[in-house]
Amino acid sequence: MPEITLLDKMRLPFGGQEVEFQHLTHEAGGVPFLRIRIRENKRFTIFDVDPASAQQWAELMAAWAREHAGDKP
Repeated sequence: MPEITLLDKMRLPFGGQEVEFQHLTHEAGGVPFLRIRIRENKRFTIFDVDPASAQQWAELMAAWAREHAGDKP
């Protein structure tokens, strides 16, 4: 069984989805993963993201957020 540590969670304001960020390590070792768990009503979507992909994803999201920080909904 992998060891899962909750890092943070948030609720999105417009869709109400609950997003959890978890650190995932396997007993046998190997690459750690960032688990992103999205709950929408009774439906779950889970992504296990490796460090390189997490870095790319984070950079893309940060750039988008900077570009649109002043936009009105």
